[in-house]
Amino acid sequence: MFTVSTVNVNGIRAAAKKGFTEWFGQTSADVVACQEVRADLDVIPKALVDPEGWHAAHAVCEVKGRNGATLYSRLEPEASRIGFGAAEFEASGRYVEMELPGVVVASLYLPSGEVGTDRQDEKERFLDVFLPYLVELREKAAADGREVVVMGDWNIAHAEIDLKNWKGNKKNSGFLPEEREWMGRVFGEGGYVDVQRRLDPEGPGPYTWWSYRGKAFDNDAGWRIDYIAATPRLAQACTSVVVERADSYDQRWSDHAPVTATFDWTP
Repeated sequence: MFTVSTVNVNGIRAAAKKGFTEWFGQTSADVVACQEVRADLDVIPKALVDPEGWHAAHAVCEVKGRNGATLYSRLEPEASRIGFGAAEFEASGRYVEMELPGVVVASLYLPSGEVGTDRQDEKERFLDVFLPYLVELREKAAADGREVVVMGDWNIAHAEIDLKNWKGNKKNSGFLPEEREWMGRVFGEGGYVDVQRRLDPEGPGPYTWWSYRGKAFDNDAGWRIDYIAATPRLAQACTSVVVERADSYDQRWSDHAPVTATFDWTP
């Protein structure tokens, strides 16, 4: 079996104090992807920079306290890569990948946006360059006899069943028609499979992010924006996808929940 987990930690130093360290110590995953780490390596607890029994690769943002993507693997990588070749985003802490035996794994923190601002323009530029890279990655991996799994915070809810209040968010970043169409292309011409939706095509949810505001978590008024996207052969081997939602609001160590997928497949 091969198990992967992904979670936006919403600041790894804060998450470590609230329970992430304990979760990480207990996970059975072979690969863990983290996003929104938001810290330079010299201020992250050493046990999370270079944890015993794991191989780690960190994409640190050049702007202190922003972004950050990390991969932890129990398997020794044959190669690691920070960024995906787009000059604007190389030092932005948004993407890191590892080549493992038989599979390429990646941690993605896709930009969030805000309609009518520079942030949305940045998000659109990212989408424009990242989809061609995903196609290139899949094709190169196939030529090398590898599968691919790209996991992380994609900051887009693909369909109406992927967020509770879809009617009220039609004009908001994260659920714009053009963003949803882009996700459809990832799972179409891009050649990837949304492993959660393969096993649970009807929904609604399960949601992976809930605002800290109001009673969003208690009312399960969330968004499904954390995805595990795999190449078709690997996706076919997926036997379960679990959103590790906290039992109560006060037990949360992030505004996201880990998403864990298990594959009947051996690297």
